Amino acid sequence: MLPVTLRQLQVFAAVARHLSFARAADELHLTAPAVSMQIKQLESVIRLPLFDRSGAAVSLTLTGEYFLVYAQRVLGALREAENLIGKLRKVQTGVLHLGMLTTAKYFVPHLLAAFMKEHPGVQPRLAEGNRQELVDALHRNELDLAIMGRPPKELDTRAEVFAQHPLSVVTSADHPLAQAAGIAVSELAREPFIIREPGSGTRQTMEALFREWRIMPPVLMQMSSNESIKQAVIANLGVAFISLHTAMDELRSGKLVALRVAELPLMREWRIVHLSARVLSPAAEAFRHYVLESGGEFVRRYFDR
Repeated sequence: MLPVTLRQLQVFAAVARHLSFARAADELHLTAPAVSMQIKQLESVIRLPLFDRSGAAVSLTLTGEYFLVYAQRVLGALREAENLIGKLRKVQTGVLHLGMLTTAKYFVPHLLAAFMKEHPGVQPRLAEGNRQELVDALHRNELDLAIMGRPPKELDTRAEVFAQHPLSVVTSADHPLAQAAGIAVSELAREPFIIREPGSGTRQTMEALFREWRIMPPVLMQMSSNESIKQAVIANLGVAFISLHTAMDELRSGKLVALRVAELPLMREWRIVHLSARVLSPAAEAFRHYVLESGGEFVRRYFDR
């Protein structure tokens, strides 16, 4: 058995995640020389280099890529053991590692704040990303729970619906279609769209919908931020297919208009997702129950106010 330490594995995983000794040091509250020393000690045990430091950037060697798989398994197993022990001790405090879609950031922090009022001992760690980034984080066992739309087919997960999620095409208030009623799908085929980046669940839903409608509107530009997309639409650069939950303030103020297309809004669901094999900590289990019991009503009231 390799005589490696848990700290060495934690440091190695952090450097591999960031591909930066400095950022890994910041995450672990260590100095960069201390991180470098841990990696050197680990490499001396393995007797092969784990990182390529020949250029300006740090990259994993082939050995490093293989070793990372097993390091993540070990660290994930230890986290699950810690969660199980916590359950056995009936601990009411703990760390909650929660991931959310970028689209969900408009309500999840408020939902989490409401949960924290009832569970002040829980320490939340909230990560944001697009769908593919959350799937990757779940696969790496870095998240207890994730709030997303469609569950990942590539992972064995438990995905539970807790709220409805409307998506539609929005325009500026000055757009010629803004006040039109009974808009035909064919009219959208001529409109320049501002779309999300690859890996976005909203983009995947839009592309599936366009295939169903048999249209292929021109793409004006691609953006990874809902805020940037909204501002571009308000400026009348184009139209966008987005979650209406991301645009409630602009819709209420009249800066954006949801087009009146018979097939829209498209209703999807918000789900709370975790790996089927993962043993949830007491904190994560408490949040899961809170979301399933109160999340739907919370989302409805939050966006209907």
